[in-house]
Amino acid sequence: MDKYDVAIIGAGPGGLACAGKAQDLGLSYVLLEKGKRALQGIVDSYPRGKKVYPTIPKGETDPFPIEGLAPSPDTEPVEDYVAKVEAWAESRNISVRLGEDFQGIERDGDGFTVVTRQNRYQASNVILAFGSNIPVDLGVYGEAKTVARGLDNPEDYIGAPTLVLGGGNAAADVVAALSRAKREAGDGTTIWWGHRREQFRVDKDVARDLGEEILLGGNIRILPGAVPKIGEVDADGVDRLIIQTRQLDVGQGVQLNQGMSFPMKRVIACVGTQGPAPVFDKLGLQQITCVAGVCKISKEGTQLIMLTPDFETGTKGIFAIGGAVSPTYILIEKEGVLKETRHSNLIYMAVRDGVRAVQAIANRKMGA
Repeated sequence: MDKYDVAIIGAGPGGLACAGKAQDLGLSYVLLEKGKRALQGIVDSYPRGKKVYPTIPKGETDPFPIEGLAPSPDTEPVEDYVAKVEAWAESRNISVRLGEDFQGIERDGDGFTVVTRQNRYQASNVILAFGSNIPVDLGVYGEAKTVARGLDNPEDYIGAPTLVLGGGNAAADVVAALSRAKREAGDGTTIWWGHRREQFRVDKDVARDLGEEILLGGNIRILPGAVPKIGEVDADGVDRLIIQTRQLDVGQGVQLNQGMSFPMKRVIACVGTQGPAPVFDKLGLQQITCVAGVCKISKEGTQLIMLTPDFETGTKGIFAIGGAVSPTYILIEKEGVLKETRHSNLIYMAVRDGVRAVQAIANRKMGA
């Protein structure tokens, strides 16, 4: 069995960046992807036609480390971005082993054996680049099997009102894409956009796209303070979601609740994803559980992976990058100081992380 300098789990922008940088530095690599193509995670999670922005976070002054992975400055639909990256990967002869369902990592002498459902691969180092794709539950009966987590096919929602839950960019993208599909089909049914908080927080570019859709006649209604309350089955056997839209105190301990009910097959929940803490636990990677006084950004009880500035975990030789460490992680600074650190789930960040991790691997190999 061949032993690679680095095994890369996940062929998204971060994983492809690792492979490209490994080529540049003369490192042997194997790039494993559970999907049918590279960038499968983006293909599955981005609505069709959604624009991809070349966003660089505040405080980052460097350009994209790998130009071939950068979205166009003029923005482009996700289909065009994926095609461009696939062409870049082909021009670089980057090899991706598809259909490899990651199962775990075993210690193997001075390296590791990466186990997939199909094969086993030996490597001196492992980079976890599989993103953060475990959806946050609504916490109501029946959601798991019926509530969509993204807009796979807008045509499925033509002809009936639809509820989109979530107050961030992902929900706004779905609302805009679904509104466009309904409008082009001549469907005037309402898209209800609900969020449990009073304020919706979306980026400027996303807000502009949504505003343009409203001006073009999109039938979008906003529901601030919409809280999923009950999952039930109605008299016709239809799984439904009841959301509370308003709560009034009428005195003497009595409250009046107003709400709406939607068939769960007409609900799209974009309420965020959680980091793969269960995977990190299974791999035995060191994490910190947030408690009062330790974490100021993340919620109490959240588990955060511990990483060096080069994105190496507490297990030497295993790195974690990109969405797998978003939205926050614990940075191990000099002299063992720990610092909770924000990490935007952006293409730029995944590419930057991957380049930095592979450079650290190359530096260690050269110094050995």
